[in-house]
Amino acid sequence: MSEVKDITSRDVDFAKWYTDVVKKAGLVEYSSVKGSMIICPYGYAIWENMQKILDAKFKETGHENVQMPMFIPESLLNVEKEHVEGFAPEVAWVTYGGSEKLEERLCVRPTSEVLFCDYYKKIIKSYRDLPKLYNQWCTIVRWEKTTRPFLRSREILWQEGHTMHATEEEAIKETLRMLHVYEDFQRNGLAIPVLVGKKTEKEKFAGAVASYSLEAMMYDGVALQNGTSHYFGQGFAKAFGIQFLDQDNKLKTPYQTSWGVTTRMIGALIMVHGDDRGLVLPPNIAPVKAILIPIGNDEEVQDAVDTLSRSLDEVGIPYKVDLSNKTPGFKFADAEVKGYPVRIEIGKRDLANEEVTVVRRDTLEKMKMPVGDVVSSLNSLFSNIQQNLYDRALKRRDSMIYEANNWDEFKEIATTKPGFIKANWCGDEACEAKIKDEFSMKSRCLIEDEEIHTDCVVCGKKAKYRLYFGRQY
Repeated sequence: MSEVKDITSRDVDFAKWYTDVVKKAGLVEYSSVKGSMIICPYGYAIWENMQKILDAKFKETGHENVQMPMFIPESLLNVEKEHVEGFAPEVAWVTYGGSEKLEERLCVRPTSEVLFCDYYKKIIKSYRDLPKLYNQWCTIVRWEKTTRPFLRSREILWQEGHTMHATEEEAIKETLRMLHVYEDFQRNGLAIPVLVGKKTEKEKFAGAVASYSLEAMMYDGVALQNGTSHYFGQGFAKAFGIQFLDQDNKLKTPYQTSWGVTTRMIGALIMVHGDDRGLVLPPNIAPVKAILIPIGNDEEVQDAVDTLSRSLDEVGIPYKVDLSNKTPGFKFADAEVKGYPVRIEIGKRDLANEEVTVVRRDTLEKMKMPVGDVVSSLNSLFSNIQQNLYDRALKRRDSMIYEANNWDEFKEIATTKPGFIKANWCGDEACEAKIKDEFSMKSRCLIEDEEIHTDCVVCGKKAKYRLYFGRQY
């Protein structure tokens, strides 16, 4: 068996399977810095595609990119108390500059709300200065105790949007608008179905008035929070003394939002779509959409490869040619572990019939196709693969969403079945905490479009909300 196919079955040991895929697909390498990863060229190319698509969406909605400092003075971080308390356990501090002890500790940014507010205070003076629609692509540091590539690391690549608005209505609209930009990207870019909803008070972002999240379910039924959008109200703005002169000639305090996604989305791609052969990438996000594999080095084969390459260049389809001296079997396995959406096998025997073999990564279906029709057929094939991956993920996710109407039902599901549980909740944090303590399940998000027919599954009192619960990465 070749090395690239030596992958643990995901149904035997999902954690080991994930690590095998991450490594053998060439996405990351472990570094000498505990909890930090080296993102290899192929892994970074996937992130670059995510950046490219999202950055275009942000600019279409009027946002501009900026760059804030990496370090936050302790006094600045402490301006908003609730915010700093939420991040205190994960903060990394710089105490020395060279050989001299610093007069004030510097926090390595875990997020940038206070940096943006410090800046906004300098530049927002009038209603004419609003709205401010900014985004930042950067790294942050959170001192996680348990780390896994892409899912939880101490140094994280991400984007964070930060906006300021003249009215509460505008800010809330922005919070939800960006939430749905993310939702569209998850579905049409990553082919991942997500539950979208508001977080409970207990689970919302530190310092936020309201937090909204996109909750994806992995193959093993465990949740991954794949993006968040937060409405801050005036909390940060008041703490920093940010005011603007409105049209009525009165000083007012603006309203703030923030929203972000991270390289965690690459982990989601792996755990939603991957299989025992390796990575499976949706075409809309794949850095390489087609891999050409010549079988033999006959002149006829090389001419066909050159012709197909020129045609792919002309239509702008990203591709790669495997010119290694490995066996065809090794090349096929390597293409599968890397998750290229389509493999095109070009051999003398097929060319005698003016054909090549086209293989879909999602279904492993092999098709004989006339050489002249291959390139013109690819975009339709990519669309089909993209939709199939989404439909397959949606079907699996929905098969692992259960409903509990009382404590006994909840306990039975939580202890015997992986996935999400829909349940009614009275709104008391003690009931939410009991589920977390007993089953290691957190509330994922509120369900706002379903009627409440039964009482709280924990205490039996009148229910006010419906919630999704699930274990998380």
